[in-house]
Amino acid sequence: MIAAAALLAWMHVLPRPQTIQAVSCAREFSFTRALSVAPGFDSGALDEIDERWKALGLPPLRRSSAADVRVTHASMPAQAYRLLTRGDGSVLIEAGDADGVFYAAMTLAQLPRRTGLGWGLPCVRIADAPALHWRVLSDDVSRGPLPNMRYFKERIRTIAAFKMNGYSPYMEHVFVDPHDPLPAPLDGITPVQLRELDAYAARFHVTFIPEQQTFAHMHNTLRIEQYAGAAEEPHSFLLSPASPLSLQYITRVIKDELALIPHPPFFHIGSDETSSLGNGASKAIVAQRGRAQVYAQHIRLMNEIVKPSGARVMLWDDGIENDPAIMKLIPKDAVVVNWHYGNERSFRRYIDLVASGGFDQMVAPGDSNWNQIYPDINTAIGNERTFITEGKQARVFGLFQTVWHDDGESLFEATWYPVIYAAANAWERESVDPARFQADFPFAFFGSSDGGYGRDIANLAAVQSSLADAYDYSSNYLMWADPFDPLAAAHMQKVDISDARRKAEAVEQHLLGRSPPMHANAARVMFLAARKYDFIGRKFQAAAEIRQYYAPNYGGLAWTKYWFWELRDGYEELEPLYAAAWRYENRESHLASNLERYHAAARRNIERADRVYDATLQFSATKALPPLTEIIK
Repeated sequence: MIAAAALLAWMHVLPRPQTIQAVSCAREFSFTRALSVAPGFDSGALDEIDERWKALGLPPLRRSSAADVRVTHASMPAQAYRLLTRGDGSVLIEAGDADGVFYAAMTLAQLPRRTGLGWGLPCVRIADAPALHWRVLSDDVSRGPLPNMRYFKERIRTIAAFKMNGYSPYMEHVFVDPHDPLPAPLDGITPVQLRELDAYAARFHVTFIPEQQTFAHMHNTLRIEQYAGAAEEPHSFLLSPASPLSLQYITRVIKDELALIPHPPFFHIGSDETSSLGNGASKAIVAQRGRAQVYAQHIRLMNEIVKPSGARVMLWDDGIENDPAIMKLIPKDAVVVNWHYGNERSFRRYIDLVASGGFDQMVAPGDSNWNQIYPDINTAIGNERTFITEGKQARVFGLFQTVWHDDGESLFEATWYPVIYAAANAWERESVDPARFQADFPFAFFGSSDGGYGRDIANLAAVQSSLADAYDYSSNYLMWADPFDPLAAAHMQKVDISDARRKAEAVEQHLLGRSPPMHANAARVMFLAARKYDFIGRKFQAAAEIRQYYAPNYGGLAWTKYWFWELRDGYEELEPLYAAAWRYENRESHLASNLERYHAAARRNIERADRVYDATLQFSATKALPPLTEIIK
């Protein structure tokens, strides 16, 4: 009998089941025929299995009254299941509810393994249940990247395949509200699309949780003149509680969203980062009543709007953290979403603070992708591992994993590694070892036994950590920074550029021309990230070399323009790769402004090359060379 640990290490299932045992069988089922399911088998589960198995070259499931896969009801906790596979291809699923059946099917989807003769289904007995009841993805769709409907659905199917059960799109102005359409982008989320996403998510046992900002982060609404009177300060980002227009506007938006998603279990009202409250229109009422009272009144008003739907209000925790007195002033059935993104030694003080108020809470780590070419994997995994593990120990309500796109440039396809790590950690009882996860990820996500994908992610993580800070010198900033800028150059002097470039090029070389069976576009985004990192390093190397070569005593002065041409070509080569990656997942809006950066950077280097050419002619005629500052101005 194979030991459970060895069996799991061989199978690479994510999340790993709670218990697994090898079952004696003469031989594994070898997929010489298609397995069958009953006519009433869960349609979402069937789609998930077929999508994976077709990608791997396995026959899709077929429906038959004489089903190989049998489902029986058993007295079990919600979402729990038992799964038994035998050598004749028979599969038994036992569960207490439809969610448990679906999660058993998601495990079954990952069980087939390639053998010397093809694909086999191992004979195993599995018992499994989640550690956290809620495992939600909070998805920023408001800072630039706005998913197209095909990718919205791919995103939902993917989180469901890894046993997440909630999807919460973070919305500021992107919903095309029928009563207030002006703030939304021209290709915003329509009412028909919002309703469609809710229904689509339910098909895959994912609860659609509206997440509508109602307080701060509302600049894209307040920039519109007819709503400007609702701003705390002129055209700012805070809806002022002193303005009746604020409540009128946000009431319409919430009611219109709830009309499309009529009975969600939760409605997230945002309400984070309200530091400017009391700075403008609400100054008098904050001075009179106190900041905590004014903030809490907003939460109570939002709760009254949401309550008829049956949903519980969710809110971010930073207001409470700044002033714990707020906890005595807001509804006790509110769910507090506890967000902290650093790689801290412990998060218990934040968890315990919210618990002291008697609130249900979800822990909300971050995937550290904001402002970055590829997520800061090391920070993200450290943050997620500690925060979720301590959340499980404290018996919190669930996980609310966040993805943010602060500068409007990052790609969601780059975030799957930390997102799925969080999903696994929220499902499994024990803390998920990062090294083990790296070994499991290539087969579970890409459908490939090539461990090189795990090494690629490790190399990308190492380069990102060496190059960038969270905000001041993010990798997206370095992509566009002028390499002749003294501050950026000083930052890069602390980086072993040659080592970073070699790591990036190792990723490029492995991925060049390689396409995994599943999620091939995510691999292309990894290649794009590696090429961008490589280019950043080369850009700063080139600037140092140009400083050396642009000199009257250097015999190759005329060749200096080639370094600027190289940088021109680097930007122009990356632009179509980025555009294709964007269009795979997002709508067209905001793409033009991102692509303009590539064109502007290329033009700058064309102009500098031309000035080098002019300077070379001048030097040939007069032996006088303009200073480099004139070339790079």
